[in-house]
Amino acid sequence: MATRPLVSEQRQYSVLDVRAARQIASVWLERAQLERAVDFGLPEIDDRYHVWRVPLVNKANGERIGEVVIDAYTSLILEDKSTAPEILEARLLGRKEARATRKTSSRTKTYLLSSLRNTIAQGDAEEILQELPAESVDLIFTSPPYYNARPEYTDYLSYEDYLLKMRRILHYAHRVLAEGRFFVMNVSPVLVRRANRNQASQRIAVPFDMHRLFIEEGYDFIDDIIWEKPEGAGWATGRGRRFAADRNPLQYKPVPVTEYILVYRKHTDKLIDWNIRAHPDKKLVAESKIDDDYERTNIWRIKPAHDPRHPAVFPLELAEKVIRYYSFKGDVVMDPFAGIGTTGKAAAMLGRRFVLIEQNPRYVDIIREEVKSWLGKEARHVLTINCAPIEVNDVLF
Repeated sequence: MATRPLVSEQRQYSVLDVRAARQIASVWLERAQLERAVDFGLPEIDDRYHVWRVPLVNKANGERIGEVVIDAYTSLILEDKSTAPEILEARLLGRKEARATRKTSSRTKTYLLSSLRNTIAQGDAEEILQELPAESVDLIFTSPPYYNARPEYTDYLSYEDYLLKMRRILHYAHRVLAEGRFFVMNVSPVLVRRANRNQASQRIAVPFDMHRLFIEEGYDFIDDIIWEKPEGAGWATGRGRRFAADRNPLQYKPVPVTEYILVYRKHTDKLIDWNIRAHPDKKLVAESKIDDDYERTNIWRIKPAHDPRHPAVFPLELAEKVIRYYSFKGDVVMDPFAGIGTTGKAAAMLGRRFVLIEQNPRYVDIIREEVKSWLGKEARHVLTINCAPIEVNDVLF
């Protein structure tokens, strides 16, 4: 007799059963350092909203004190719907809940400078982001991997898998990013080439899907900047040459010479002025002011970069502009898809610290070699995660 499929299986959820829901909630509870005092009730699936609800109970008396809510499709914790750790602590200690609300803590919050030092991390950004301290990064600037646009980028089974990975990065980056600070992403549509002459190629509007993910993960849209490359820069893709040859209507395809620089701010009730006025080091704020040679429109004309060591690098000039416009000197700038470290180089040149996360060990080796020229003697103090530390004897003085 065939067994009836579970609701979670019918709806193709990522979180299929009670055991998986508890495992995800356990990670969240350990991060909040409450695993010794809090236990789980029986997780229940709420298929009206496509979430798992995991009850949280006081180990001492079995009293229910809250819940963890998990998105059944993505397996991400829905922080705004889960009981805040400070409220759980208050209930465990018998304090008034009003003292533990996020709203109150937000009003009394002070501007804290990050203590992170220059860091190179080898591994999956999704995992490493969960290990970094909360609100320890002041700016994130990155260009995520292209979706299957080239043979070296065929890491995802489907576009939906790609977007799910990007959502998880945005989700965990939100916790790491300081209040009211910026996440800037360089992204563009991609062309998935046709498999044979009987199929059409497919152009995917990645920036528009990224925008939706940013908004859903708690960021506010600030600006869209167009990176315009010199005329002729896009002809290598072949778009436009066919139309130039036969001029058939309907076959017009313009040569892409632009990419998007999408600018978002971590949602907060504080105005941007607060980040400037509350900064504890007024000297750094003054030294960070931008000179007269700045971009006055949202169209930036920058030559593309090429490097034989990596198939898709962005120009150092682009990273420099983003870092100048969206951070202070002394800030921590992170790139979760670091490549060969262009963001780190620009950050070091501009008096910022960097956190570079890269999965490919070959690229990490390049960064570890390059950092010697960026920092000189200070390269010996770079923190490395999941890879061997830089040897002092190897530092170029």
